[in-house]
Amino acid sequence: MGQARILVVEDEVIVARTIANQLSQLGYIVTGTASSGKVAIAKASETQPELVLMDIILKGDMDGIATATQIREQLDVPIIYLTAYGDDHTLERAKITQPFGYIVKPFTTKDLKIAIEIGLLKHRLENELRENRDQLATLLNSMSDAVIAANEQGKITFMNPAAEVLTGWQQKDALGNEAAKIFHLVDEVTENTLENPVTKVLREQQVVYLGEFTSLITKNGKRVPIGDSASPLKRSDQINGVVVVFWDLSERRQSKLLEQALEKEQELNRLKSLFISTVSHEFRNPLTVVQTAVELMEMQGANLTDTKRGVYLKRIQGAVQSMEKLMEEVLFMGRAEAEKLIFNPAPLNLEQFCRELIEDFLIVKSSVCEIVFTCHSENTSAVMDEGLLHYLLANLLSNAVKYSPQGGKIQFDLICDPIEKVAIFYIQDRGMGIPEPDQARLFESFYRASNVKSIQGTGLGLVIVKRCVDAHRGQISVTSEVGVGTRFTVILPLNSEL
Repeated sequence: MGQARILVVEDEVIVARTIANQLSQLGYIVTGTASSGKVAIAKASETQPELVLMDIILKGDMDGIATATQIREQLDVPIIYLTAYGDDHTLERAKITQPFGYIVKPFTTKDLKIAIEIGLLKHRLENELRENRDQLATLLNSMSDAVIAANEQGKITFMNPAAEVLTGWQQKDALGNEAAKIFHLVDEVTENTLENPVTKVLREQQVVYLGEFTSLITKNGKRVPIGDSASPLKRSDQINGVVVVFWDLSERRQSKLLEQALEKEQELNRLKSLFISTVSHEFRNPLTVVQTAVELMEMQGANLTDTKRGVYLKRIQGAVQSMEKLMEEVLFMGRAEAEKLIFNPAPLNLEQFCRELIEDFLIVKSSVCEIVFTCHSENTSAVMDEGLLHYLLANLLSNAVKYSPQGGKIQFDLICDPIEKVAIFYIQDRGMGIPEPDQARLFESFYRASNVKSIQGTGLGLVIVKRCVDAHRGQISVTSEVGVGTRFTVILPLNSEL
């Protein structure tokens, strides 16, 4: 961040030159100085700085706060205020413009550097969070099924386009309204108004489903037979909202296979509801970590030690990596479900590939477990899809580490059988093991073993592994015993082109 471009807005020429010299000594690039609001706006537009140091008290028609407001409206540039006035009124006015820092004169070069670094970091993190939120919104908006979300008060906070079409309500008109008003349900047989699923989830704190013969009353009074499921959204084991996934059953009601169709759709939408709930929950955890770390850095300001700063940055980095991994899993499953999973086999050396995979894995995971790799063959040449193979083995190693005790040992073996023309991968841990009743369902979407308790996970990792194995036309099996450990065996053709 040492080469960040900074604009200085200060009406005292000597002070402005002093600040510019300090910035240059710190390794920053000063794009210019300005002594008035109008000049500052023009120079910001012309030089496109990455950050603006703004004196609150400026001569002329516009003070620093008014100038910052216009710069923020025109450019996505973080503002740090410089002022000799630290009174509450000035602070409250400045807070309205959402500054990224607030330094009271006189300040030291160290104070200036800390404020700039934190301001630039916060701005970058806000952009990353905005991109992640946009990606999640795109995912929800692209779903063919209708989705409505409500907060803990039962008021609408989100509707996707499919929900707008089905209910007759536009999101802008529905936001803030009671869910029962927008999502009005009646029993088709008795014509009685049914309890809204949002209210029921908030009361029972679990997933609920509509009964048969339920109709939605649209905004214009039309009745639409629907099926739906509603799931709680949780943060720190506390429900803070509900997501409802529903779909039109008009055509299906006319089919002789109504019962079978309803059962199938209920299961499908149960998975979709779990998907929405799981992704929302898994995104909220790292977002909370990032927000807390940034707030702590802002609160401590000049008192922030390098050690504490490193701890906070490491937490933020870990949270961003978690969100990236989750989005990668979601996109992978989306391609797989749409049958657009690309399979590109190419020559590679399996022993070298496995060793590099382990090395990269340990760097990223900072694993507290030891991974012992053993290659039992001299010739490990193969033709496989390197990307899918990476997904496959990285997920199995990640699970082995996740469910093993600290200091545990993971055994990773490779055998290339030239007679059978297959490569066999064994990944053995000494962790908690998988209960026998759960083993048959390990490769189902969102399914997690009954003994994982509070260990984080989406239930997508082994589904991705299975898709990668199937793409290679291979086989995967598991043997496990609770309290003893788990062993996965993957068998892939050495030459997948055949």
